[in-house]
Amino acid sequence: MEPVFAALLGFALGSIPFGLILTRAAGLGDVRKIGSGSIGATNVLRTGNKGLAAATVLLDALKAAVPVLVAGAVWPGTEGIAAVAAVAGHCFTPWLAFKGGKGFASAAGALAALAWPAMLACAAVWAITLYVSRISSVSSLVTVIAAPVIAWALGYPQVIAPLIAIAAIVIVQHRANIGRLMRGEEPKVGSSSAKP
Repeated sequence: MEPVFAALLGFALGSIPFGLILTRAAGLGDVRKIGSGSIGATNVLRTGNKGLAAATVLLDALKAAVPVLVAGAVWPGTEGIAAVAAVAGHCFTPWLAFKGGKGFASAAGALAALAWPAMLACAAVWAITLYVSRISSVSSLVTVIAAPVIAWALGYPQVIAPLIAIAAIVIVQHRANIGRLMRGEEPKVGSSSAKP
């Protein structure tokens, strides 16, 4: 039953839609009605409130990191299950008809709790890819795909399977972005029409 408890904890915490909660609390309305319709930080930034966007990144990362840490302390060996469930909860939250964000910030939080050195390496990959491509979705996709390889290279074989599952979720959530990339229509960072 321990894996089930870890999954339930991860999904429950991951499903908290902080982006929506924060924007509504700030009187900025429903973030799902602007930009990409996502509840993630990038879309929150389109409200013009950088502070709320930063808070959304932090909270979306924490809501994935916390269940991983709790699972490791209470049910050792279930950390990966909690991580995958937290990212799934963010992307498919039952409170919003099983719709949510793209999952990247939550994936980062989960990775930080699973293997922080791998997370630091992935942060470097993300930054370099964003600098070169200037496309947010490209940097996110490259990073989640690289994460299992980085974890293996740094000596964290136990997190490879969860990271592959998380990458699959994030890729699915970026399917519209992938379509635009294939058509050459994905805007670069700073474009008002961007939909990361």
